[in-house]
Amino acid sequence: MSDSKIRDARILAVANQKGGVGKTTTAINLGTALAAVGERVLVVDLDPQGNASTGLGVPPSARQATTYDVMQGDATLAEIEMTTAIPGLTVAPAGVDLAGAEIELLDVPNRHYRLRDAIRAYREAMPDLTYVMIDCPPSLGLLTVNAMGAANAVIIPLQCEFFALEGLGQIMRTISTVKERINPDLELQGVILTMYDRRNNLSQEVEADVRGHLGDKVYRTAIPRNVRVSEAPSHGKPALLYDLRCAGSQAYVRLASEVIQRERAM
Repeated sequence: MSDSKIRDARILAVANQKGGVGKTTTAINLGTALAAVGERVLVVDLDPQGNASTGLGVPPSARQATTYDVMQGDATLAEIEMTTAIPGLTVAPAGVDLAGAEIELLDVPNRHYRLRDAIRAYREAMPDLTYVMIDCPPSLGLLTVNAMGAANAVIIPLQCEFFALEGLGQIMRTISTVKERINPDLELQGVILTMYDRRNNLSQEVEADVRGHLGDKVYRTAIPRNVRVSEAPSHGKPALLYDLRCAGSQAYVRLASEVIQRERAM
């Protein structure tokens, strides 16, 4: 495959400083939906909770090495990646030891570029790669900054709740800071409205506010509240494998189409 294909591989950080907004669910199911249409996808689990790894069928007992080892420079992504039940999708798993990385890397030179350099090496070794999805921890610390430093663009899952815009402003400022100081090519790919309930006035009000502020940066597809999507991780499966026909899975299929369209336009 040509060098142009390597350059075209896109790195997307799924980030939000708040927990419980559908960030990991989005990384898992968007990655699965992209792989289902023929993309070659690596999901990088950068959250010490390791939920993306579990949700893709990799239990803690199976993780011999993790993204902690990559951040420490003791392993490569190619060495730690694990296959999943989804053809074309692999995962670089995380573990609880990653929680200590932020402190351990404080005095390390180029600490903001550890993940960027690791992904560059992986792309050279895996020229058929087309997408990297980085599942960030629920904070705006060094791990998330590393993800943004490595990424071409950020995807922000935004729960339809009262304080949504307040939290959105904080992460937008972080993106601007990283763009100014670390990664001048970083862009906002889009904002996903998650846990959306059309019967709820609050969901509609949040949607109107966010679309009023960000316009077409908000994806047309909103991810509905869906029991089947919530159940899927306990079975070690993305929702698209657990129940493809449920409303949540179908929403992620539509979202993947939007993401691909936006990436082609960039």
